[in-house]
Amino acid sequence: MIIVDRIEEGTAVAYDDGVKIDIPLAELPQGVHEGNILRRTSSGWETDPDAEKERRALIAEKMRRIFK
Repeated sequence: MIIVDRIEEGTAVAYDDGVKIDIPLAELPQGVHEGNILRRTSSGWETDPDAEKERRALIAEKMRRIFK
């Protein structure tokens, strides 16, 4: 799972299992932002909204358990 951590100077700084990947914004879909999950396809990079939704739900559940 490749997750965009931040955008810096025309580059998306992303992580894939803890390994940093710098991806030029020109290679990514318009509007990519922090927290997007990316996947590489034969035609380039795509965001994965379903994976993002699932990840946010997991994080929300962890926060609920920690701060109940």
